[in-house]
This record gives sequence, structure tokens and C-alpha cells, in this order.
Amino acid sequence: MRLMEHLDVARLLGTLAVMLGAAKLLGAAALRLGQPAVLGELVAGVLLGSSVLGLVDTHESAIQAMAEIGVVLLLFAIGLETDLRKLVRVGGASALVALVGVALPFALGYLVCRLLALPNLVAIVSGAALTATSVGITARVLTDLGRLQDPESQIILGAAVIDDVIGLVILTVVSELADGQRITPGGVTRITAIAFGFLIATLLLGRFLVPALFRWTEHLKLPGTSIVSAVVLAFGLAWLADRSGSALIIGAFAAGLLLAGTPHVHQVERGISALGHFFVPLFFISVGAAVDVKALNPLDPANHTTLRVGALLIAAAVAGKFAAGFAPWWFRGRKEVIGVGMIPRGEVGLIFAQMGLSGGVLDAGLFGAITMMVLVTTFLAPPLLRVLFKPPTGATTTAGDGCSDILDVN
Repeated sequence: MRLMEHLDVARLLGTLAVMLGAAKLLGAAALRLGQPAVLGELVAGVLLGSSVLGLVDTHESAIQAMAEIGVVLLLFAIGLETDLRKLVRVGGASALVALVGVALPFALGYLVCRLLALPNLVAIVSGAALTATSVGITARVLTDLGRLQDPESQIILGAAVIDDVIGLVILTVVSELADGQRITPGGVTRITAIAFGFLIATLLLGRFLVPALFRWTEHLKLPGTSIVSAVVLAFGLAWLADRSGSALIIGAFAAGLLLAGTPHVHQVERGISALGHFFVPLFFISVGAAVDVKALNPLDPANHTTLRVGALLIAAAVAGKFAAGFAPWWFRGRKEVIGVGMIPRGEVGLIFAQMGLSGGVLDAGLFGAITMMVLVTTFLAPPLLRVLFKPPTGATTTAGDGCSDILDVN
């Protein structure tokens, strides 16, 4: 038994070495080509995944857990760098972008599937896969570009968080439909109230409890106490969010917002940066590794239907999210930046696709079509944002001692 455990640990360590090494090398290569580092990490994931080199199996529980920790730390770090007052000021614009960015892609995706004579439930699942934005990917690119504090970025972040909460509601509803359960207005209202209620209650209560908690930990006089306390808060709120029916990343982001205005924020940022260098690239590698590139081979006749459906879903996905950026008519900033920032689907779209496949709603071809949509939208946004959202004069992608340092590949 000990030998088997040793072999398992050894294999895990080898896999992690390959993942982190590839993330650094291809991330650096992406920067040299004038693209965000995250693009290189996603490419590294595709190459290491089961459909190419087969070195990374995203179904392994240890890899899944580390990837989840990575996205939790990423959203916690983004929360630490986010001014809640700025987020509130653009709250109306963010809410409208989020609502349009959910409704329009869902409607377009549903319409595409129905026009192709696909069943109603298939159309619902496919449309749902187009709704949620991958906040981790967009936030990473914005930080790489030194633009996280710009009004457009704040609107994108706020909209993506609201988008994720709405996505949780849709995911719950669709999963119940896939299981053959009956959906009632009361059930949808309950799910929505839990999802939004957790975030609001956490921010209201935390403004009073978190400062008191950190004042108490100062009396412990142990090295690293504030950093460990911050991680406990982030992981604890992520766990509570999950238990309450919300998402892990919502709890982590809320923890970051609560600590952003405290005297300990810079010390916490440095500690989270060290953790992020290890865990965050694992998340992006896992997203890329989950993509099956074999389903995208145009030379295989079996893939022609998949490619046709996938192309139409890509058009619906891009058009719906891009148009959402123009929804807040009163905003005077660069709306095209908001629209492009909302495009990536990442792991969120894959969750919807996997749920449809495991529930028997989607066959392998339709799963491949949604995977194709996820792949293209995930890879499309970083270079477009790089073109539209140039780094400010004097800014670099190496971020000193703040949480942005998590995102540096050097």
C-alpha cells in the first residue's frame, strides 16, 4: 500500500512539474509575441491534454482540486485589487451588461439549435452553455495589461460576477430539467434569492466582522498570521458559498473585497502572490487540457456536423456577449472593450456541456460543438483585448509586490 501511495504521489509530482514548466515556457513565449501570458498557458493545456500529448488528465481528483484552488486564489486576488466603491458606482452598467449578456446569447443559441431541428431540451442546454462569462480568464488579461482599475474593467468584473451568479441559477434549473424534474417559478425564485443573498449578506456582515477578526489575530504574534487568516477567510467563504448554493469563486471574490480596504491588504497581497504562482497556472492548464481537439479535425467527415453546429454557436456566443457591452447606453467609455471582455466561456461553458453529456441530453457530436465554442471564445478574447486595450504608458506586466505578481510569467 505504501509503495502504491508513493507511486501515485510521484506521478502527481511529475505531472505538476510538466504543467508548471509548460505554463511558464509558453506563457513567456506568448508575452514575446505580444499576447497575454494566459494565452500561452491555455495553449500549453491543450498540448498537454488527453487529445494531444496525454500528459495531463483533468479527471484526476488531485488535479481538479488544485485547479479549483487556483481559480479561488485568482478571484481572491482580484477582489483584493478591486475597489468596492468603484464597483458599486458602475453597478447599474454591470447589471445591465450581465442581464443582456445572459439573455441574448441564450436566445441566439436556443434559436440556432431549433433552426437545426434539434430537440427542445438540447437547445436549452446548448443555449445555457453560451450564457456564463469566465471571469478568471478576463480578469487575468486585464491585470496583465495593467487595466484592472479602468471603468471598463470594473464594469466587466461586476458584470462577470453577476453573470456567474445568474449562471448558477441557470445551471441548477437546467440540471433539474436534464434529470426530468419539473421546474416551478417558486423553485427558480428560491435559487435566485440564495445566490444573490449570499453575496449581499457576506459583504454587509463582513464589513463589521473582518476588521475585528484581524485585530484579534494581531495578538497572536506569530509570523504569517495575517496571511494565513486571509487564506482561512477566502477558503471559508468559498466553502460557505458552495454550501449555500452559490459558487466557490463568489465567496473568494467577496473575501478579497472585504480585505481590500484593511491595513493588512499589502501584506496579504504578497503572501497570496506566492501561492498564486503555483496554483493559478494549474487552473488555466486544466481549462486548456479539457479541450478535445480531435473533435475539431475538419478532415474527418464524422466531425462535419459538429463543426457546422459549433461554428453557428460561436457566432451566437460572440455576437451575444459583444452586443451586451453596448447595453449601458449612458456609459461614455469604450463599450467594445466591455463586449470583448465578456466573450470568454472557459471552464464555465465546459461545465454546462459536461452536465448535458452525462445527463444524456447531448451526444458526443453536440458536446464537441459546445467544446469548440468554448475553445474559440476562450482563445479569442485575450489577443483582442490586447489590441483594444493597450497597456498604459509606463505600465509593465511585471507587477512588483501586489497580487498582480500572481499573473507574471517571469
